Amino acid sequence: MKLGQKIAINYIRAKLNILALVSKEKAAAKAFDLFCTPFRKPRKKKPSIFDKGEKLHFKLEGIDITGHRWNHPQERKVLIVHGFESTSYNFDRYIGPLVKKGYEVLAFDAPAHGNSGGKRITLPLYVEMLKKICELYGPIHSYMAHSFGGLALAHFLESYEHDEQTKVALLAPATETVTAIDSFFKFLHLNNELRKEFDELIFKKGNVPPEHYSIKRAVKNIKARLLWFHDEDDEMTPLKDALKVMDDNHAHIEFVISKGFGHRRLYRENKVVKRVIEFL
Repeated sequence: MKLGQKIAINYIRAKLNILALVSKEKAAAKAFDLFCTPFRKPRKKKPSIFDKGEKLHFKLEGIDITGHRWNHPQERKVLIVHGFESTSYNFDRYIGPLVKKGYEVLAFDAPAHGNSGGKRITLPLYVEMLKKICELYGPIHSYMAHSFGGLALAHFLESYEHDEQTKVALLAPATETVTAIDSFFKFLHLNNELRKEFDELIFKKGNVPPEHYSIKRAVKNIKARLLWFHDEDDEMTPLKDALKVMDDNHAHIEFVISKGFGHRRLYRENKVVKRVIEFL
């Protein structure tokens, strides 16, 4: 971590702890705002294949959402769903092979990511974006999603009509929101009292506790065939959460466990790309 980053983190940490002395509720609201704000900006330049795609735009709760579409129109459609602090550009290597296979391919940047507008992203907002995409450009029969995008996709499919013919490739999905919150609080060294207020804020916003936002829970309501990739060395979405889903022995989920790829390198591995293309 660079010196400037350390200074910024220490400042944020001190500011939240001081604010908590005045009002735990205000400190929790500020912490939640930070939790939903992507700070890391991907440096990947626009891949050339995006110049060949049709540009798409729509509004979501006043936010400009941008995306691309290739090989339109086709009966079979695939939607690519990126993760937190990522962008659709990161999945360029999947687009050409999917088009060659005869699919129509769609990829969008979530709010506060890539070329879309907005400053923050929440799970419910991401789910609403997926619903809007399917309303405008669907029906969609196949999906691939990475990290936070996998969590959003699982919650979307709970309420979206689909069947056993639907195919979903999950790449290092953020399996448990509670795990992400734990990491956030540990990183900033925030205390348990503030955590209680933080969890209560989430309940007030969605009328469900943080534990509700879980792929382990949501997958019980999903009919689609799932191909789930996870790496033993994933530093962002730990394998232990995925293994708990594996222990449930869902007949419609196939797991592929790797080692040495980590969280982001996983979806760039040629073997993973090939397997996803074949599956979809």
